Amino acid sequence: MHDKHLYEYTVVRYVPHIEREEFINVGLVMMCKRKKWLKIALEPNFERIHAFGALHSDEEIQCQLEGLRKVANGSHDGGQIAQFDVPERFRWLSAVRSACIQTSRPHPGICDDLDETFERLLNELVR
Repeated sequence: MHDKHLYEYTVVRYVPHIEREEFINVGLVMMCKRKKWLKIALEPNFERIHAFGALHSDEEIQCQLEGLRKVANGSHDGGQIAQFDVPERFRWLSAVRSACIQTSRPHPGICDDLDETFERLLNELVR
């Protein structure tokens, strides 16, 4: 019998002008609580970002995204939140915030292969 995996994902977005509520998908975070599995991919397309009239430099955006990556990966230099367990880190990453880097509301799903599903979602939603 092949185990099914319950997962949640959230799309990471760059919001150039918060008041206009427009955004560009720049990454994906996916978590499986039972497997204690958390994966992140951040792939900002700066050509698209500049077409939206970004108020932030590429370096500023990369710095913000790197902070998310450190938390997701549980890096020692990611601060206190990066030391939390997988579900708590995912909840922090997917929390509603009013900043230039935001995430979608979490979406659930069930799959056979977490890595394969992650790649499919990344291709569909970000690339």
